[in-house]
Amino acid sequence: MSYSPFKIVVYIVATLLVLFGVTYLSSSKILDNGKTQEGFFIGNINIKYPTHTSFLQNQGQDRSNIKSLDSIVTNIEGLVKDLDNNTTETKSSIPNFKKIDTSKVHRILYPDNRLNFITQLRENLTNGRSRIIHYGDSQLEGDRISGYLRNRLQSLYGGSGPGFVPIVQVYEQISANVTHSDNWIRHAYFDPTQEKFSHKKYGVYASLSRFTEAYSLADSLLLDSLKTRKATITIGIPTKSYSLLRTFTSIGLHYGNTVAPTSVKVYNDGALISSENLIVDGAYHKFSIELSSTPSNLKIELESKMSPDFYGLTLDGKSGISLDNVAMRGSSGTVFAGTDSGNFQSMAQQLQPKVLIFQYGGNSVPYLKDSLQVNEYAGYLKNHINWVKRKTPNANVIFIGPSDMTTTENGQMKTYPLLPYLNQTLKEICTTNGIAFWSMYDAMGGKNAMQHWVDEGLAANDYTHFSPSGTKIISELFFLALYLDLNDHK
Repeated sequence: MSYSPFKIVVYIVATLLVLFGVTYLSSSKILDNGKTQEGFFIGNINIKYPTHTSFLQNQGQDRSNIKSLDSIVTNIEGLVKDLDNNTTETKSSIPNFKKIDTSKVHRILYPDNRLNFITQLRENLTNGRSRIIHYGDSQLEGDRISGYLRNRLQSLYGGSGPGFVPIVQVYEQISANVTHSDNWIRHAYFDPTQEKFSHKKYGVYASLSRFTEAYSLADSLLLDSLKTRKATITIGIPTKSYSLLRTFTSIGLHYGNTVAPTSVKVYNDGALISSENLIVDGAYHKFSIELSSTPSNLKIELESKMSPDFYGLTLDGKSGISLDNVAMRGSSGTVFAGTDSGNFQSMAQQLQPKVLIFQYGGNSVPYLKDSLQVNEYAGYLKNHINWVKRKTPNANVIFIGPSDMTTTENGQMKTYPLLPYLNQTLKEICTTNGIAFWSMYDAMGGKNAMQHWVDEGLAANDYTHFSPSGTKIISELFFLALYLDLNDHK
């Protein structure tokens, strides 16, 4: 049989017509997770196939609401570039509202006592030393969002240094230059791949580092059989971060669970400046190092047969704002109440945080199947935040909701069906429990906004995380919302 070009074209056209005709036989069904599935349903068998309605409709998303933010985003991009190029931190610390349409800045929602909340927040940020702890998931890794916000607040209210830095870092940390000897091991309470210590003493930052194995018993016979181990931590000046972050003179080494004699020596540029023994009582303590200027090469040398638990370093200025970045990859924020209450509270009393920022929800979105699961998760999260609030009664608490996240639905990238409901549920739970709420989802533009951010190069191709430029823009949007409220004295 011979095949002429005409016959081939007719065959292709006929095949396409048949395939199109089958779309009229396809139907759609709403699944338990809120997604719409199209195809043929035979018992438990599902053959995916588009309906004629979805096939013929415009495949593009309506982004008019999202694009309405483009003007403010463009102006914020310019503001961010000015800040990045600025060598004197105070010149552009106050936003130029002649270039920014503040009506398009998505504002923070407060509990019923809005005025009291903002008044206390203003006092907490301006009264001498103010520590902010920013908890979150992988959106915070590498000091993203936290670093930008820290720089903006330190420029306005004073302060310097990057705050909390883990001894063992599992991701790139541009705001601090901390290295360690090879025998350090990180243990994170929020890491599901690690076996948790039975004592559950992981501190305020929910992780710890050790330079020896952990033993369940520390009697004299065991200690006699062990060799003395040495470990080092070296602290230098970061070169890639904001200039304010590169200045710190107050260094804290936070530790606990010390059951064996442990010596600590501190060298600055090779000269010994301190030699002490850590307190052996099993409780939480802070070993302080106070300097007259930022060290260019500070070395902490530790020796012990059995390492204490080290909860990390704090690198701060003498006063003003300190902001700790606590990134918990894979966490949904429901880890705090599982840790040891006394240990957490002892460390919190030492740190005295004035503001707590929680940023969770994104890791749960893909796994939520129905509204019942949304309500259960939000309830668990509320319980854990309230647990932390009871340990830090003088702190203002702000919750940042998840960003828009998209999934493939019938060939299109769409917002996860239950994400808007989760956002609304978190908003209601926070504001009725004395917690301020900022909707990152709405600030981005709401439903299906992530596609637009990806198209503009402001988010990564995983449709979940922001790009470096997008991180600064979303951070500035939050800062602007906070700044507007702090400076509204009506």
